[in-house]
Amino acid sequence: MTSIDEDHSFALCLTHDVDRPYKTYQSVYYAITNRDPHHISTALRGRNPYWQFEDIMALEEDLGVRSAFYFLQEQRLFRDKPPWTWFRPSYWRLYAGRYSVTDPAIVDVIERLDAGGWEVGLHGSYESYLDDDLLAREKATVEDVLGHPVVGGRQHYLNLEVPTTWRYHSEAGLKYDASLGSQTGYGFQYGYDVLRPFDDEFVVFPLTIMESRLPPATSEEAWRECERLLEEARDNDAVMTVLWHPCYFSEHDYPGYG
Repeated sequence: MTSIDEDHSFALCLTHDVDRPYKTYQSVYYAITNRDPHHISTALRGRNPYWQFEDIMALEEDLGVRSAFYFLQEQRLFRDKPPWTWFRPSYWRLYAGRYSVTDPAIVDVIERLDAGGWEVGLHGSYESYLDDDLLAREKATVEDVLGHPVVGGRQHYLNLEVPTTWRYHSEAGLKYDASLGSQTGYGFQYGYDVLRPFDDEFVVFPLTIMESRLPPATSEEAWRECERLLEEARDNDAVMTVLWHPCYFSEHDYPGYG
């Protein structure tokens, strides 16, 4: 087991995958599909409910904790993908409405997070888990903005090819990966400790909870499940890792998650 401080019964790793800090075409899509005019209002200039960095930083400052924010340098639909993909919904979901870590507002928030003691890491793009050159370029882009090396991160959509992806991470200079998890469930499916796939210093943090896989957050069951897993972590001296996407702190878009 990982050595945990004798004054504490388990370790809790708080993480945020920065997928979409801007609500773009989703405003119109959700307004039509959900018949909710609120979503149209979020498309107006100056309205951006997915930008939750300041609220999360204030919350964690108040609680006396620090989390990791993993920033995504994803390909762009109209710039990087062939025209035949532009009309496919799956490609819109994956590549449209993304951001660049070199955008001035993103650069500013990365600098503020880093200065405040939060970890800035890499959220490897959708295809990078099988492309070592792409992964290395994305890592370098985040590091150019950050001004020093990043030590870890998580792959987009939890994409993972074991052990190839981890070897790419290690060869790129990352010290850990947090991609090992379930797309459909939650819990300690991979044990209570970190993993060392190469029997060296490279570490894997299995994902215990992703917010979207819990029962509806407006229900008491969701919090009961969180409490149950915290108790399980305590009882087993566990390393527990939790993922909350920043956009899920938008109360109207994702009720109860914040």
